[in-house]
Amino acid sequence: MRLKNKVAVVTGGSRDIGRAVSCQLAREGAKVVINYFDNLANAEETLKLIQSEGGEGIIVKGDVTKSAEVSALIEQTRKAFGEEIHILVNVAGGMVARKPTPELEEDFWDAVMDLNLKSVYLVSKATIPFMGSGASIINLSSLAGRDGGGPGASAYATAKGGVMTYTRALAKELGPKNIRVNAVLPGMIATAFHDTFTKPEVRTNVANSTLLKREGKATEVADLVVYLASDQASYITGTNIDINGGLNFS
Repeated sequence: MRLKNKVAVVTGGSRDIGRAVSCQLAREGAKVVINYFDNLANAEETLKLIQSEGGEGIIVKGDVTKSAEVSALIEQTRKAFGEEIHILVNVAGGMVARKPTPELEEDFWDAVMDLNLKSVYLVSKATIPFMGSGASIINLSSLAGRDGGGPGASAYATAKGGVMTYTRALAKELGPKNIRVNAVLPGMIATAFHDTFTKPEVRTNVANSTLLKREGKATEVADLVVYLASDQASYITGTNIDINGGLNFS
């Protein structure tokens, strides 16, 4: 119970990596706010999983690309669990679609940036005033942010690269307050994201290219997030940590 009585907000917390993170935080004793955008059933299922193991949480609908809805998310968190927020995990994001640059409309570019990068800024900005010494922010970036991504993923990769840089900048800003900021960079993780955007043969090739010869699991990413949120990682900040089975060493 490394996180007993801590309050954690997880954006995009209802499915895949977000669900795994929400459940693992709760197992470690945190009270979890599960933010979701449009799939209430997924959010309810995540909350049921938490409650079935004796954990505590709430679900809050909200578009984290909109400042008013982000403010409402934090307000509902405070109403449910008090004035202090100890952990923020910015999971919300997505590729939306694969598009080569000649087909990249300006509106599409802006939408991908908003979903993956602006959301991290907005939620962090709204949460920081309620964080004290020892609090932790963990952002979900991607291997794509380090290596440029696959075909048609330039907008997504650029946004995730921005998350990496913002993580470093925010760590410098918040370090004097003893608030830590780190990012996790998953590679090929077995999730609905790759079910949607990655062809099966590409997934097989990528998995075989890792040193461990497999895809990762959402629970493995969640374990890393929980470690970074805990006091065991009290001297780790400003890092972008790869979790990709040895596919990339940077």
